[in-house]
Amino acid sequence: MKLLTLQAAAMAMAFTGAAATTPRAAHAQDLGLLIGTTAPNVTVTTLDGKSTDLSAYLGKTPTLIEFWATWCPNCKELEPTLKAMTARYGGRVQFVRIAVNVNESAGHVKAFVDKYDIPGHHYYDTSGDATTAYDVPATSYVVLIDRAGKVVYTGLGGTQDLDTPLARVLR
Repeated sequence: MKLLTLQAAAMAMAFTGAAATTPRAAHAQDLGLLIGTTAPNVTVTTLDGKSTDLSAYLGKTPTLIEFWATWCPNCKELEPTLKAMTARYGGRVQFVRIAVNVNESAGHVKAFVDKYDIPGHHYYDTSGDATTAYDVPATSYVVLIDRAGKVVYTGLGGTQDLDTPLARVLR
């Protein structure tokens, strides 16, 4: 059911524009996981088909997770920000990209990542479990998790200010 919601939201965004479907520009705490909750450990799939879980990141180092899709216009808009944040904070923050399982395949995602040289650790949400566990409202959803494994920021859309929460989590 959640995947159908994601697909409907993505189609609405594509046809009506992000501003029409993104509530109040979807700043932190407007949607998704509650700030202060423990980030869920879920199983995802590497782009070469191996199952893994997020425990490699959670509770060890600050981690930024983006739920995205190759067809998502907000994700494309957010990409330069994510590349800049990876360049600035990549040695101190793990950047995890989870492609949602809506109109995608792991092979298509891998080709896209390679073609556009998208940095970070890349996974595919084969079963939709990560999307459900993280209460993902739509693609371009970002979750920032601190060293203790707690959610400190959530946001949605192509124009998120990620520098402020990233700098804060590294203090």
